[in-house]
Amino acid sequence: MLKKIPLHTQIIIGLVLGLIFGLVVIQFGFSPDFTVKYIKPAGTIFINALKMIAVPLVLASLIVGVANLGDISKLSRIGGKTILAYLLTTVIAITIGLLMVNFFEPGEQLPQDTRDKLMTQFDDQAGSKASKAADIRDQGPLQPLVDIVPENLFAAAADNGSMLQVVFFAIIAGIALLQIEKSKAKTFIAFFDALNDVIIKIVEYIMLIAPYGVFALMASLIVEIAGDNPESAVELLLALLKYTLVVLSGLILVIVGVYSLMLKSFTKIPFRDFIKSLRPAMLLGFSTSSSSATLPVTMKLVEEEIGVSEEVSSFVLPLGATINMNGTSLYQAVAAVFIAQALGMDLSISQQLTIVLTATLAAIGSAGVPGAGLIMLIIVLEAIGVPGAGVALIIAPDRILDMFRTVVNVTGDAAVCVTVASTEGELPGGLIRKSNPFTSNEGLEDVAPTEEKEAG
Repeated sequence: MLKKIPLHTQIIIGLVLGLIFGLVVIQFGFSPDFTVKYIKPAGTIFINALKMIAVPLVLASLIVGVANLGDISKLSRIGGKTILAYLLTTVIAITIGLLMVNFFEPGEQLPQDTRDKLMTQFDDQAGSKASKAADIRDQGPLQPLVDIVPENLFAAAADNGSMLQVVFFAIIAGIALLQIEKSKAKTFIAFFDALNDVIIKIVEYIMLIAPYGVFALMASLIVEIAGDNPESAVELLLALLKYTLVVLSGLILVIVGVYSLMLKSFTKIPFRDFIKSLRPAMLLGFSTSSSSATLPVTMKLVEEEIGVSEEVSSFVLPLGATINMNGTSLYQAVAAVFIAQALGMDLSISQQLTIVLTATLAAIGSAGVPGAGLIMLIIVLEAIGVPGAGVALIIAPDRILDMFRTVVNVTGDAAVCVTVASTEGELPGGLIRKSNPFTSNEGLEDVAPTEEKEAG
């Protein structure tokens, strides 16, 4: 019998093979049509399948999670800890980004001809993002609060970008269940509890195609970045290498610095074991660039691999997928200063403090879907007086960086969830399970495809 290949290993294999396939297509000058028309759809189907269950999962899990808390005081206690942790880690991430970009000054190294080429090549794309950002910027200061309350729940549920509205309704519904007659609430809770179990089972089905979906996403990404001129992608990435390295270094620092310190301070779970258990979700976040799409997998891992109760994970993680964007916030801080440096603009201390405030608020309102951070970046730029069209300077590597910052977002959601669970006394010894789930092949990996060799 062949040893089962763990799911995270299969996903890594899919990523590597997709990268190799894309590079081969570029190197030998093959037409990208086959990749775009016959391989990319597999990746699109995989992402769509994850997005398909995102809204019902958030709705069902939050309603059940809030209702199972038992009383309003417990809800306010856990909710207060969760929101405070998310806001603090976001501010810390932004501060790290600002310190690094000011120290290394990547924008000062950008050649003028490269700058002009990028601005010309991506002018139309930057314009479309700027128009969307302008609509958001022109709204009143209290518009974000207005947007939280849906005028039509079904319309909000049909749009993954309106996840915060779904979260609002689910929390209100959960609170209402705590205050109505228990016999009536029991039936309602049982329905959504069963719906939550159904969604989790669907997640297992979807994860069967995860390695193939990741392969398709990576292969098509490489081919599409190259476009008609295979060397253009390489030239652009090299021109912005220093900027990219600053962002990546900041993201790594948030994970190994902020999150590890958080776990060490509030839990007894070794950081290495925490990362090991979360690998499938981190790899999916990397390939999909969507923390919302990765949410079902994150919830399953945190519950089954680490031992966090469903009532805590069902509240903390969906909330994190909508308001916790540490990776995106750090990227916005670095990108804003980089663009200002590239355009020869010096930012004052007050302007950089404005970045902290604006990027924090933008993180709360940013949808957990690919490309949302770019729109929010333009709002940050306009707030500090930098032309929004300057976003064209960083569009080239943005798709790659989007993948990395989503990993930070997903990891941050899980870290806060585990921390909150520990402060509630759920993980007094570090883990609930008697066996060590981090070194076993149980849990999510059980749904991965297996290969068996018949005896004889």
